[in-house]
Amino acid sequence: MASSPTRVEEVATSDSSAARSDAPPVRKRRRVIIRILLLIIAVLLAYTALDLFGPRSSRMRGFDPNEVARLETAMWRSYYDKQQLQLYNQMTELLRSQYNLPFIRSNTVAYQAARAAFVFKSGHNRQEYERALPYLVSFYASVRKVSDIPFDVDRAARLELEWWIVHRERDKHRSGDLASALAALSSELYQMPAERFTEYARLRAEAMTIRDTNADKGGVSEGDWARIDQLLHASWRSLFDVVNG
Repeated sequence: MASSPTRVEEVATSDSSAARSDAPPVRKRRRVIIRILLLIIAVLLAYTALDLFGPRSSRMRGFDPNEVARLETAMWRSYYDKQQLQLYNQMTELLRSQYNLPFIRSNTVAYQAARAAFVFKSGHNRQEYERALPYLVSFYASVRKVSDIPFDVDRAARLELEWWIVHRERDKHRSGDLASALAALSSELYQMPAERFTEYARLRAEAMTIRDTNADKGGVSEGDWARIDQLLHASWRSLFDVVNG
């Protein structure tokens, strides 16, 4: 006659049976979690691909001039206060407002613009300034992909760089050169005669001059910034009226 199992054997057998009974639900939960994670990853990848490469159309003339002016004032302040992260976030917001870029794409395009600005800032002459040109070309190529106006990417990039140089080397230029450079860029972007943008360019150049002049004197006051903001609002409203007239 076979002997009956000991208490230890009974407990071991019981624990083993419980483990076997628990194993399928545990594995099932793990499979469900993995499937959910894979689904989330797939959705994120699809969203990113659509954001970066999907078709997108921007009505270049359809921007909000007051919002663009507000953001430009804020960006100037962040730039001169060396608030780089804040400046970058404002730049992405501006790209979404002005060019209807989606969220992720606005960040990649903002990087191109920021890279161009930092390369330019480190330059000391035209040859060194022109090192920023490839980044400006990339920037305007991204804008052109969504633009409903067929502007020339290379020409727009060079005109952008040109007004940067005129602004940086303002002591070497006549008082109206900065406004002329700004008008030339808008002429290319909107494919309209440069003289149509005279008021827009004059007001924007005046805002820059106030900032530069008072900074050279020791500091830009809140009153100065208020005046700069007024000029930028008037400038962008003028451009809006011209391109939608």
